[in-house]
Amino acid sequence: MTTGPRSGLTAVSTALLAMSRHLQVHDVLKTIVVSARELLDARYAALGVPDDHGGFAQFVVDGVSDEQWKAIGPLPRQHGVLAAMIQHATPERLADVRSDPRFGGWPAAHPDMRDFIGMPVADGDEVLGALFLANKKRPARTGEPPCGLEEAGPTCGFTAEDEELLSVLAQHAAIALTNARLYERSRELTIAEERARLSHELHDAVAQKLFSLRLTAQAAAALVDRDPARAKEELHEAARLAAEATDELRAAVVELRPAGLDEDGLVATLRTQIQVLDRAHTAKVTFASHGVRALPAAQEEALLRVAQEALHNALRHSGAGRVQVTLTRVGQGAALCVADDGCGFEPEAVRRAGRHLGLVSMRDRASGVGGILTVTSEPGMGTAIEMEVPGG
Repeated sequence: MTTGPRSGLTAVSTALLAMSRHLQVHDVLKTIVVSARELLDARYAALGVPDDHGGFAQFVVDGVSDEQWKAIGPLPRQHGVLAAMIQHATPERLADVRSDPRFGGWPAAHPDMRDFIGMPVADGDEVLGALFLANKKRPARTGEPPCGLEEAGPTCGFTAEDEELLSVLAQHAAIALTNARLYERSRELTIAEERARLSHELHDAVAQKLFSLRLTAQAAAALVDRDPARAKEELHEAARLAAEATDELRAAVVELRPAGLDEDGLVATLRTQIQVLDRAHTAKVTFASHGVRALPAAQEEALLRVAQEALHNALRHSGAGRVQVTLTRVGQGAALCVADDGCGFEPEAVRRAGRHLGLVSMRDRASGVGGILTVTSEPGMGTAIEMEVPGG
């Protein structure tokens, strides 16, 4: 079976569409590697992102089992053919990488590799990474020229056509990787903004309660001898203030704590956080999930952050006695609903008054992953924040 221009173009198009669906750097790297290995019909593929210390900040592989990867050991250093691609930004196509004078060997558990093709992933003059594949599954066609421009010797498993296809993939991979890096930097700024908001809220809420607590305790101490009954009332008030301050701190810890999406997934993460909020507040906070499947990382994070913002509004501002969070599968995507029985509000009046209650941020998060946010609320009728996102 050979790869003609039409099938090659189709495969590249499929790979590019797959890359465009991801915003997390690691997801983009993994998609690039898997797409390249399938595109060139290779047994092994890897992509290394160099650091500034002669090693790799990230190194993603495909075609190697988890057990085999663990047995190989630490990440490789920049050396041999890999270093040449990074330092000189030139592609490499070798009939047998083991016979190249730059070859420096590999660990005992490393799979044996022969025919080799490597392509730098570059954004202008900046080399973002090195993409390389080994062990072509199909033999080269009869009459295929040898590797390199002047090299005479064994025929390459990887063809000139393979190199051309990989070059196209690498160019678009550079765009996808650059976009993913920009997204992560933007997300870091958003997290910093959220932490600043939490810091402000801690000062406004917890600090004030602690100040009141101190004054109440001082009043109780002054009254304990001459008016024990009044001192007892003040001590009850101090206990109430201490409980409220504890609740505020617990809620803040939930928002500050890393989401754990990579380890636990969206459903488990939401359930855990809502259980903490239910214990920390007088309102009853519940969670239900219906058939939700794993989603791309960007969608899961957006859903989590919108849920946190909506819960924050419901528990701090609405006076709700009950808040219900539901997550439901919709096609390949999911729908989130955070509904409360609180005081509600008039969305248009809030907008005109310049108060946003985090609605702008929530809408931005939804639109950023191709989703839709709907806010339903009336004074005295509670509030429902609904968000629907597509799948991967």
